[in-house]
Amino acid sequence: MEKLTLIKVGGKIVEEPDTLQSLLKTFAQIPGHKVLVHGGGRSATKVAAQLGLESVMVNGRRVTDAETLKVVTMVYGGLVSKNIVAGLQSLSVNALGMTGADMDIIRSEKRPVKEVDYGFVGDVKKVRGDMLATLIRTGVVPVLAPLTHDGKGQLLNTNADTIAGEAAKALAAYFDVTLVFCFEKRGVLKDENDDDSVIPVINRVQFEQYVQDGIVQGGMIPKLENAFQAIDAGVKEVVITQASAILSDTGTRIVK
Repeated sequence: MEKLTLIKVGGKIVEEPDTLQSLLKTFAQIPGHKVLVHGGGRSATKVAAQLGLESVMVNGRRVTDAETLKVVTMVYGGLVSKNIVAGLQSLSVNALGMTGADMDIIRSEKRPVKEVDYGFVGDVKKVRGDMLATLIRTGVVPVLAPLTHDGKGQLLNTNADTIAGEAAKALAAYFDVTLVFCFEKRGVLKDENDDDSVIPVINRVQFEQYVQDGIVQGGMIPKLENAFQAIDAGVKEVVITQASAILSDTGTRIVK
């Protein structure tokens, strides 16, 4: 099968002009088929404040009431998405900014209320890998914003890491997919205080041992669990690295 690289970048990288330009130049150099999934949380918080709306976060996730949904739709699907698309077009990358509602590519359901009512937040239920694959094979580079829909006319704020993982799984039926999560560190570290202690490769047995030994802990555990779920679902390889290192062999590769 043809190769496809799916890159997920956090909001900070795509919200600063200098880091955005550097990312786009690197992304444009990735050979073959590719997809970009982006965040934009800091911009959403800033615009919300300018409109007099307080941003409420619980466990790092944004509580999205009706007014906040308007803001994240404007920011993620508009400001951030179109800046990325315009930048990629300037580099001769035929990018198309999309939300999950476009072409019905990502459908979600509103997260049920348990300990927290997150409001208009979506949990992904279906990704139309066939539609995305058709676009990609015509030379289009999808740029996916962290917004989905429920099929009944309701937009939903949706975690960008989840969108990246679910899109990679769906596309694995059509391409050899490498999924790259870009973070502030160079990879998964053996010593969190030593940025040079990157673990180059982790399989499931090693992961379980690292958790037992306390080497992998906190928020990195669910990130790696998501990575192994992607591998189990047919994604060829998952890489955790810095955005500046996408084209290099540095970072941590997650394999079976």
